[in-house]
Amino acid sequence: MPNSQVVHVIDDDVGVRQSLAFLLSTAGLAVRVHESAVAFLAALPSAQDGCIVTDVRMPGMDGLELQRRLREKKIGLPVIVMTGHGDVALAVEAMKAGAADFIEKPFDDEILLSAIRAALARHAQSAESEGRRTAIRARLGQLSEREREVLDGLVAGKPNKIIAYDLGISARTVEVYRANVMTKMQADSLSELVRMVLLSGGIK
Repeated sequence: MPNSQVVHVIDDDVGVRQSLAFLLSTAGLAVRVHESAVAFLAALPSAQDGCIVTDVRMPGMDGLELQRRLREKKIGLPVIVMTGHGDVALAVEAMKAGAADFIEKPFDDEILLSAIRAALARHAQSAESEGRRTAIRARLGQLSEREREVLDGLVAGKPNKIIAYDLGISARTVEVYRANVMTKMQADSLSELVRMVLLSGGIK
């Protein structure tokens, strides 16, 4: 788990906030506590990346409304919802709205810690993948129109001579373009090049 990740605990009960802060910090996790969903949203511009652990029932703005606001703001922090006894229907609703997990109170400490660590790991992996996709798209954007046409043929599995025929150029010229594409895309092999294009969502 990257050191920069923080667990944002949102609960209107000061006792719950304090006990969770103690539990998480003892487990080696960075913690920030917020007394309400409104307070968390106010702190959001400076909030560190990580995940959110929130009570589903809170005065002012509940956990479901918080999720809706985060979606509107396109904030991708994973949300773990804590629910009281009899709130399973609310928890399921939260999951349908995109919550990473829900934990029923009273909960076992290890179950909560496992859920948090899993959410943080998935989030970090997702952020890393998105960063890689962005980098690949930037490289694709540097290709000339002819290089993109050759890349299109390569991804379609066509040999050089067929690509040459389709484009009305010599096979030797295709080889030159192919070498340029490999260099610009920073690909060591054709299979890696194909994986890159698939990860990026295709050639636009």
